[in-house]
Amino acid sequence: MELDPLLLSRLQFAFVVSFHAIFPVFTIGLASYIALLHGLYYRTDNPVWDRLAAFWTRVFAVVFGMGVVSGIVMSFQFGTNWSHFSHAAANFLGPMLSYEVVTAFFLEAAFLGVLLFGRGKVPQGVHLFAALMVALGTFISSFWILSANSWMQTPTGVELRDGFFHITSWSEAIFNPSFAYRFWHMVLASFLTGGFVVAGVSAWYLLIERDVEANRRALSMCLWLLLVLAPTQAVVGDFHGLNTLEHQPVKVAAMEGNWERSAHVPLLLFALPDREAQDNHLEVGIPSLASLILAHDPAGEVPGISEVPPEEQPVVWLVFWSFRVMVGLGVLMIGVALAGAWLRRGGRVYTHRGYLQLLRAMSVAPFVAVLAGWIVTETGRAPWLVYGQMTQAQGLTPSLTGGMALFTLVGYVAVYAVVFWAGLHYLTKVVRDGMLPEAETPTLPGDVERAMRPLSASHVPFDDDAATDARS
Repeated sequence: MELDPLLLSRLQFAFVVSFHAIFPVFTIGLASYIALLHGLYYRTDNPVWDRLAAFWTRVFAVVFGMGVVSGIVMSFQFGTNWSHFSHAAANFLGPMLSYEVVTAFFLEAAFLGVLLFGRGKVPQGVHLFAALMVALGTFISSFWILSANSWMQTPTGVELRDGFFHITSWSEAIFNPSFAYRFWHMVLASFLTGGFVVAGVSAWYLLIERDVEANRRALSMCLWLLLVLAPTQAVVGDFHGLNTLEHQPVKVAAMEGNWERSAHVPLLLFALPDREAQDNHLEVGIPSLASLILAHDPAGEVPGISEVPPEEQPVVWLVFWSFRVMVGLGVLMIGVALAGAWLRRGGRVYTHRGYLQLLRAMSVAPFVAVLAGWIVTETGRAPWLVYGQMTQAQGLTPSLTGGMALFTLVGYVAVYAVVFWAGLHYLTKVVRDGMLPEAETPTLPGDVERAMRPLSASHVPFDDDAATDARS
């Protein structure tokens, strides 16, 4: 059997991107949460906020490291598997990736050490500033990456001449038509991911009655956040869908499983799309609802997949079902957030064991929703690499063989399996260890006194060796 290098390269890139995506989508939200905790501690001097910040910083360190390791190889794949695309799009993607490194990665690297190791060793204000800079760095990083990816979805500000993309307007290329919708959709997804993970871990601690006061506060904060952001994400997602309908109508048609342009299109709850037959089997839907959502009119027209030749159609069943997984989990998140608001009466949200167990289970849901969303975005664009201008086949490395692509794919799967196992092992250990005891938490008030601590040998709790001897 002859191995298809294009299919294997697509599978490899999909695997690497999917594996990598789960880490930044968590760290973006978690970094902002940690900065908020540091700000609360700076303002109130309540050691509960400091203990929470220290605990989640340890979690952040492990996840951030896994994200860096898994993300490094993505840039290499552009040269090994997609050299034609890299060559053609270098005028735009080269500077974009460089801006991400210079403005975001350097910022994170400069202040991450202070955030991780500066607790009790630098003034509290400096520690807070480091937390803010790390959080800012995650946002800047997502800005450049989402802009580059959005340009591939809705390319503007460039001109394709002699096989090369030449920049005609940097502002139009960076702020391309889909960028704002996709950026905020991703930012909200990151906050929801961080919120549900923190809520799930806090719920587990409450179930085992460990650090009850701190975890009540953490859970309460997260549930207020989720109550606002989960419905907001649905609204932003609707605007994103309308933008996609304008610029990538075939993708939306695949999301809806609609083969022929028509009005009164039902919202399909279940169907088995068949690309060979250009039809669905076993359809179950709500009449006219898809037209109402997409055209804001029950009689509105929705584009059909069959408007383009079969070779330009995406893998419809994968787009169709991934979209339903994403939306279904989004609706579930809204329901869980509303249930938390209802259970706040009488403080039952902290003691209702069924709800706490549900929160534990929901800590995985945002990751699945994000992966499903990326599948919709990337698979729905097929067969285009740069939508409407360069196909995936045109961007592939010409000398790449199926055997070479299979070898690297297997290698990535094996290495990433080890990375994931090691990261999960250390994350589990961090969570089981829990927050530091109060005796290990700095409690002296006043930013001036904190600034003097590293200069004074008399403050034994802040001298690492002396503190170890004293505890022993």
